[in-house]
Amino acid sequence: MKNKVKKNDKKEKYNKINFRDEFLNSSKKHIKNGTYSVIMTALFISVVIVINMIVGELPAKYTELDVSSQKLYSIGDETKEMLAGLEKDVTIYQIAQNGAEDEVITNLLKKYEDESEHIKVEQKDPVVNPKFVSEYTGDNLSINSLIIACGERSKVVDYNNMYESDIDYQTYNYQTTGFDGEGQITSAIAYVTSENLPVLYTLTGHGEKEIDSTLKEGIEKANMEIKSLNLVSEGVIPEDADCLFIGSPSTDISSDEKNAILKYLEKGGKALIFSDYTEENMENFNEILANYGLKRTDGIVLEGDSQHYAMQMPYYILPDIGAAEAVSDMASDGYMVLAPFAQGIVRSDDVRSTVTLNSLLSTSEQAFSKSDVSSGSLDKEDGDIDGPFDVGVSVIENIDDKETKLVYYSTSSLIDGQVNQMVSGGNEKLVMESLKWMVDTEGTEVVSIPSKNLQVSSLTISAYDASFWKICVMGLIPGFFLVMGFVVWYKRRRA
Repeated sequence: MKNKVKKNDKKEKYNKINFRDEFLNSSKKHIKNGTYSVIMTALFISVVIVINMIVGELPAKYTELDVSSQKLYSIGDETKEMLAGLEKDVTIYQIAQNGAEDEVITNLLKKYEDESEHIKVEQKDPVVNPKFVSEYTGDNLSINSLIIACGERSKVVDYNNMYESDIDYQTYNYQTTGFDGEGQITSAIAYVTSENLPVLYTLTGHGEKEIDSTLKEGIEKANMEIKSLNLVSEGVIPEDADCLFIGSPSTDISSDEKNAILKYLEKGGKALIFSDYTEENMENFNEILANYGLKRTDGIVLEGDSQHYAMQMPYYILPDIGAAEAVSDMASDGYMVLAPFAQGIVRSDDVRSTVTLNSLLSTSEQAFSKSDVSSGSLDKEDGDIDGPFDVGVSVIENIDDKETKLVYYSTSSLIDGQVNQMVSGGNEKLVMESLKWMVDTEGTEVVSIPSKNLQVSSLTISAYDASFWKICVMGLIPGFFLVMGFVVWYKRRRA
């Protein structure tokens, strides 16, 4: 009996010892696992903090995604190209109190600062620094206006000029229709960093077509000064002229004016010329074109290819855009040009060898020139001139280190504001690219970024596409559902 008791005591003793060992071992495991978890958690938190710090130091263009429909927080390729070539330090001051910054403008300025090491953005609180604005301008600036400075040069961009608005005649309230932040800021940077600002002289005195207000704003945004020129009174084209603008005169220029223009061009001058069909005798005007191997056909060009005209009107031409340097970015950027009532341009075979002609805008092979514009017929008739034609041409002539550049378009509708809206600014882009090609030189930066429309943009399609979609919407799609309905009905009837 005693032996059994002793054995039981030993067993309980061993059980107590084993339980204690297991408890100690289990505790050690829990402590070890807990320590491991704490270390891993601390390590994970440290990694997250380091990653956040690294991401915080990255430029905004890599960490922020612009999902706005009009890319309000983004800058375009033209601005990026200008900033890439920037060699001078520019400071952009945003005049705003802390907490009252315009988020759109602030985010846009970050993109400029990230794109170039020469751009620095600073915020100036007008309450803390009441005399700062007066150092640059005597005007009372709106909150969130900008001052762009480079050395001794500066330019003010008023907040109200960055947002475009129109009155809604249904509610008689103003609504924001466009954002021109990038256009105004890029223009100001080009202004303060350019050594020479170009001057554009517009010929007057012959019933010329005035520059549309939208195009005029684009030219001024490109920092080009516009001046009027009456050659009858002046006699010569001023020496500070960087380009001559001839906007479709309705009456002919005089012989003296013709000679003055040719003399200017022969010295390496630049000219942007527009013309329209007219029954007036334009002998001297035509001689300027003939001097560079160009001639206008009689009548107005009509397109025979439905893919090359719009509005179901063959004289509303959608020309092909050439690959010449003057408009090389147009086609690649997806812009469309509308050229109503254009005349055909024919090149001369006996032009001087120093003259190089390049097509900017051209018709299809099916185009023809309607010689008798009063016939009332849109079909090709006897006497009409076969195409294809150019409706836009660039000219380059190099003589004795002097380079003459000329761009000629055979319709002034390209500078009409309403026509420009039909192609969502494509015509304005064309004209500005042509001017930039002629005027943009070393020390002069010509950049004009159109404002971003916050409303619905116009969509212009060719007559061919209009007919195709009309057939689809009115014929193919309803017909498809009709056939499918018949098939379903037939299967159910047979079931």
